[in-house]
Amino acid sequence: MGFKNKFLLLEFLAFVLSNLFLLSMAWKPIPTVTFVLNETSYTRLCSTKKILTVNGLFPGPPIHLYKGDSLYVNVINQGRYNVTIHWHGVRQPRNPWSDGPEYVTQCPIKPGANFTYEINLSTEEGTLWWHAHSDWSRATVHGPLIIHPKPHTTYPFPKPHAEQTIVLASWFKGDVMEIIKSALESGGEPNKSDAFTINGQPGDLYNCSKAGTFKMAVEYGKTYLLRVINAVMNEEMFFAVANHTLTLVGQDGAYVKPFETKYIMITPGQTMDLLIKADQTPSHYYMASRAYAGLVYDNTTTTGIIQYSGNYTSPSTPFFPDLPNYTDIDSATNFTNKIKALNSKEHPVDVPKKVDTQLIITVSVNTLPCVNNSCEGPNGSRLAASLNNVSFVTPSISVLQAYYYQIRGIFKPNFPRTPPYVFNFTADADNMPDNVLTPLNATKARIIEFNSSVEIVFQGTNVMNAAENHPMHLHGFSFYKVGSGFGNYNISSDPDGYNLEDPPEVNTIGVPKNGWAAIRFRADNPGVWFMHCHLERHASWGMDTVLIVKNGGTKLSTMRNPLKYLNPC
Repeated sequence: MGFKNKFLLLEFLAFVLSNLFLLSMAWKPIPTVTFVLNETSYTRLCSTKKILTVNGLFPGPPIHLYKGDSLYVNVINQGRYNVTIHWHGVRQPRNPWSDGPEYVTQCPIKPGANFTYEINLSTEEGTLWWHAHSDWSRATVHGPLIIHPKPHTTYPFPKPHAEQTIVLASWFKGDVMEIIKSALESGGEPNKSDAFTINGQPGDLYNCSKAGTFKMAVEYGKTYLLRVINAVMNEEMFFAVANHTLTLVGQDGAYVKPFETKYIMITPGQTMDLLIKADQTPSHYYMASRAYAGLVYDNTTTTGIIQYSGNYTSPSTPFFPDLPNYTDIDSATNFTNKIKALNSKEHPVDVPKKVDTQLIITVSVNTLPCVNNSCEGPNGSRLAASLNNVSFVTPSISVLQAYYYQIRGIFKPNFPRTPPYVFNFTADADNMPDNVLTPLNATKARIIEFNSSVEIVFQGTNVMNAAENHPMHLHGFSFYKVGSGFGNYNISSDPDGYNLEDPPEVNTIGVPKNGWAAIRFRADNPGVWFMHCHLERHASWGMDTVLIVKNGGTKLSTMRNPLKYLNPC
């Protein structure tokens, strides 16, 4: 071999080795964490019971990741019930196999079995959460999913002195799984919760609870980031801190234009990032949360305490915040309408300006007839709920498996694009036609073309005089809230008032009581994705459906193949 050829060979080998070194530096194995589900004894409200937990913790363990990271989570079920886990707000690009809702994207993890999820982050940044997605087990099986900015980047606001996660949740004295089982068998309302909690503790206003009240230490003059998660089962919540101003900077894993507020209204499923400056006279101040509710609700108040460091005389009772009343629809609306996307160069808005696929979906509470009027719902009926008058029936195997393997008879792809009955949706129920009371029980889905520009208008109804705020959640996507209002949606005039410049990018939206809300997104994530109300009793009654986004024309626009192991049904 001549000198020139040897030189070229050495140069080529050097090039290969240098690139291999760079690849080895860039590649890192995906880490794995283990979730062990088991029954753990907890004492709250003067009594002790066993609850289903992850790693013995309530709330469950936090997961901390950076934007764009991936993670395996091996879930080992040592409990008594079937279970699945959902990564709420994670888009899971092309990977519905790890999304989690039972019998929609997977069969449940049975007692004694395990399943490994693959979490793939993409655009998400901020606070999300994870929770069980099987029956009512999410009451105690949930925890934070914190997504930090990529290394060498930072927040679009001054870095806070410290961060604190605030998880709002429900506490039931009874067995939550038996509560919903009994309600579904009888056809009546499930028992309401006995308390709300902040980070697992009810707080000072409940019996036998003062010793465990959550406390947060702060230093005067410092600013803190509160990551608030609403894991409550059936109520939207107001939240405030006495004598302190909150600044909203993020929602549902995306940044918003900062604005100051004395309180927030947060629905089940939503997360909010708040800055709070410790600028008051050093003392003790309550943080408090209570329901913004419509019909059946827990009317108690949970508290934690902000404690300033330093030398001062502690008050006999901490200062208490001014929380809106549980029926204060104006306070809820005024807060929600202030939320706008940050829409900066680093965090731009990409809302579809034109739409090629529109769905208009009524959101209703209904009833089903019972033999001899023997159930515990209104007039001896069974309570139900629906979207476009279809009450979702859980199938025997997952919709995803049925779609992927082309198994017939599991679901029908004809979920209606528009309401099957058009009437005055928000009128007094006494003036509504009888045919809107009883929904169709069915397992239906809507097929959507890949990369379609989609608009969904959720229309609340007052069927049975049961109107309330519905937190609608779509798996697999973040979407833009482009409009909302009260009364019946007007397809001709209401779009004129849409915000297409800086609409907030969210994964859960509150549909106003006796009103409507419009969202837009690009259907760029192929797969099978659940859409449902995040009030747990409504989801249990059938206020759910499935969107199926077809594959695109390339490998990167095609749903991934199934995981190596899928739990049997």
